Amino acid sequence: MFLRKSLVTIACLFTLSSPAWADPAHTYDFGQSAPATKASRSVEVVMGDMSFNPKAIEIKAGETVRFVLVNKGQLLHEFNLGDAAMHARHQQEMLQMQQSGMLTPTGVKAMDHGAMAGMDHGSMGHDMKHDDPNSVLVEPGQTAELTWTFSKATSLEFACNIPGHYQAGMVGKLTVSQ
Repeated sequence: MFLRKSLVTIACLFTLSSPAWADPAHTYDFGQSAPATKASRSVEVVMGDMSFNPKAIEIKAGETVRFVLVNKGQLLHEFNLGDAAMHARHQQEMLQMQQSGMLTPTGVKAMDHGAMAGMDHGSMGHDMKHDDPNSVLVEPGQTAELTWTFSKATSLEFACNIPGHYQAGMVGKLTVSQ
């Protein structure tokens, strides 16, 4: 009986401390994901080790842009659209993903919940994922794309929120004008 209560307690604590990793249904006041065929232009962004080139991008409200993300660095990087507060929240999620072993310096691993088999996971039944529509991970030497329709004029950032990367300067300015 003691063992069963302990396992239930651990499962509950794990569930309460786990973030909602990614909510594909989440809406963004600055726009939404779009198919690449809707893009009016493409912007190539080269990811180096702790840098983006270009460092600033200008867009018009209503424009759909296809970002072509080329990782020429030696590390896994992220391209994430948002404001500074969104990046701060996402950095905490990324830290937990790294601590769980899901993120390695050069890639992403699928999470294996087999070690917790037989436990009542409650809301833990989902897999840990990095699938926010405003974000993409790019492994070294790889290219990825993200297409976004910008709905209104605003100031945003594009950033890599892998632990330590934003703080090392892997952030750029994205200005959406009328």
